[in-house]
Amino acid sequence: MSRIQMTRRVTFSSGHRYWNPSQSLEQNRATFGPWASPFNHGHNYVLEATVQGTVDPKTGMLVNIKIIDDVLRQCVVSDFDQRSLNDEVEEFSTTPPSVENILEVIRHRLTCRQARTELTCLPKEVDLVKLTLIETETLYGELVNHENAWKTSLTRTYEFAASHRLHAPNLSQHENDELYGKCNNPAGHGHNYVLEVTVSGTPDPKSGMLCDLGQLDSVVHSEVVDRYDHKNLNEDIPEFRDRVTTSEIVVQEIWSRLDGKVPAKLHRVRLFETARNAFEISRD
Repeated sequence: MSRIQMTRRVTFSSGHRYWNPSQSLEQNRATFGPWASPFNHGHNYVLEATVQGTVDPKTGMLVNIKIIDDVLRQCVVSDFDQRSLNDEVEEFSTTPPSVENILEVIRHRLTCRQARTELTCLPKEVDLVKLTLIETETLYGELVNHENAWKTSLTRTYEFAASHRLHAPNLSQHENDELYGKCNNPAGHGHNYVLEVTVSGTPDPKSGMLCDLGQLDSVVHSEVVDRYDHKNLNEDIPEFRDRVTTSEIVVQEIWSRLDGKVPAKLHRVRLFETARNAFEISRD
């Protein structure tokens, strides 16, 4: 019987800080970068929990969604919402409350029955297969069960505006018109592109972070965003000369420019040309 996935979303507001009180300011800056501070800052977090299982022929459901809501509320929201994670959530008293670590704590709370009662764990009828935690509009983390091993990834979001013209030099003008329509306009057209860059790996035990976000931003800006922003891709960017600047080609080029240069393993590149169409490459 086929297995079906269901995702449930909850929200909570929490404060946290990146700071080790046993270290100096310089040591904290070396560990946490510009985010090091003895004072809290806060986020409106969005958590998505995805479970998988088979449909119960009697109820027509994987599981009663009220049960999922109750577990998420008891395991996460009731303890995290309107709280200082460092000071009021036991797991973060000595563990940095990074997106990566928050995901791992939530995963343990939802699945570990040794330390919790059946009422505060996901029911046995379903398996937790994915957690997504959105910290800001430009940063979210994922914890995915891949072949019985949990993999952590972090996604950063960027924007750039660029124009282009879809024109294949090996086709006749008639063929280009037929294939690309308005997108073959000789004067070109533009998009406000949204780029998601996802890296994966093992979070650093000291910082709780998978990579230095500042370094990631620097590479993506120098290799892609600053290079493409407010440019005509066909005319201004050498790598697209004599190539059709479809988003398929652009996302392939972005992957090529970032792979091996970002400060962690490049896992996925997703390019939104508009709000209605996206193009993605992933290592898997």
